[in-house]
Amino acid sequence: MIRTLRAAVAVAATVIAVVVVSPASPAHATPPNIPSYSTAVSRLATLTVAAESHGSTYNRDLFPHWITISGTCNTREQVLKRDGSGVVVDSSCAPTSGSWYSPYDGATWTNAADIDIDHMVPLAEAWASGAWAWTTAKRQTYANDLGGPELWAVTDNVNQSKGDKDPAEWQPSLASFRCTYARAWIQVKYYYNLTVDSAEKSALNGMLATC
Repeated sequence: MIRTLRAAVAVAATVIAVVVVSPASPAHATPPNIPSYSTAVSRLATLTVAAESHGSTYNRDLFPHWITISGTCNTREQVLKRDGSGVVVDSSCAPTSGSWYSPYDGATWTNAADIDIDHMVPLAEAWASGAWAWTTAKRQTYANDLGGPELWAVTDNVNQSKGDKDPAEWQPSLASFRCTYARAWIQVKYYYNLTVDSAEKSALNGMLATC
């Protein structure tokens, strides 16, 4: 009887140990400082509504990127490390392994070459919404901003499909992500004091309604 009881206790202890040490599935990483629904609604209401301008003078080179962030790592590589799972990099900070979840379409990739770093509010959109009046230094800060929800690791062809479009022209195929997308978009426009056009604002309100 005692031997049987000891065996049962040992089995129970083993089960408990397994439960304690088994890691939980990691949550999908997201950029920082995405506002709540209520905050996004109030911030959208404060944005200036104006037609886009200066679009014909846009040039991507006016937004210097990707800049060195730390050691040998540039902005793109920092985002890949930040938002990936199990990411291993070589001496030049290029990822050699890892996995990345693309929230725009719900796909997961294990080759960094399949991932683009998307500017939530595209550079051309920012330019036409007020960045045309900024200094080059401010545009560089914007294009490499790791402190807010501006940079996202996403499937490359999805990013290319989005291009320079605003939410009135393009929204993520994963409908469940549109609430988060709108909140992130609004935060970037709010933080950088960029304008929205009327169609864009209407689309953002529609996306917030999915929250």
